[in-house]
Amino acid sequence: MKLSKLPTELTDFKPEVGLILGSGLGFFADDQIEVVGHLTYAEIEGFPVSTVPGHAGQFVWGHLEGRRVLCMQGRFHFYEGYRMEQLTLPIRMMQKLGVQVLFLTNAAGGINPCYVSGDFMLIEDHINFLGTNPLIGTVVDVGARFPDMTEVYDKALRQKIREWAQRQSMRLQEGNYLATTGPSFETPAEIRAFATLGADAVGMSTVPEAIVARQLGLRVIGISCITNAAAGISSGPLSHEEVTETADSVRQEFTALLTAAIALS
Repeated sequence: MKLSKLPTELTDFKPEVGLILGSGLGFFADDQIEVVGHLTYAEIEGFPVSTVPGHAGQFVWGHLEGRRVLCMQGRFHFYEGYRMEQLTLPIRMMQKLGVQVLFLTNAAGGINPCYVSGDFMLIEDHINFLGTNPLIGTVVDVGARFPDMTEVYDKALRQKIREWAQRQSMRLQEGNYLATTGPSFETPAEIRAFATLGADAVGMSTVPEAIVARQLGLRVIGISCITNAAAGISSGPLSHEEVTETADSVRQEFTALLTAAIALS
């Protein structure tokens, strides 16, 4: 998108770090960022808007741990009816503004039997089960046409985050995230199939953003909050309310982890 569509106070801010807060995790921007400005998505010409509860639908920018941070307080999803190019428009915008490292957070269902509700998972790799790719049909003037995906999630930074968590005696998992389209939750049979494919957690976001970020040369870190056990593993039916309730219950731990991760970047 053209930066001329954005307010000068944002373009002049020159953010270094991009941050996308997933379902139920928007509190981080309110609690931690020394806010300089904010802009709702609806105020940006041609920009999508968030339609999901738990997604405030605005950019917040400011300072955190000495870094200039641009935060999406709420994201867009494929199941909302947006095209892939619309979902990933914020990533291209962040790169044009100067962002060099991107933190992607989400709420996810745990597939790995070792995971419990309230765990955090550092994303090691992902499986794209969306049936499409955000780079299809797009000839861009920045980045490779056929980007390598050998290391989507920055290995060196993940190591620093793991070491920090160990020093804090924080329970931090590391595994593979699988993205489905949603909005229906998965069936038990699908979860068994995903486990066979090597998935440790499942959700409905993050992968398109990560693909475009790597295509643009950004360093990427993904953190999932395991808000529930996936279908067939959980003791009862799944709901979006359970997702947001669990995210809120680990508010303090999530804040500490993400703040430290940004400081280490």
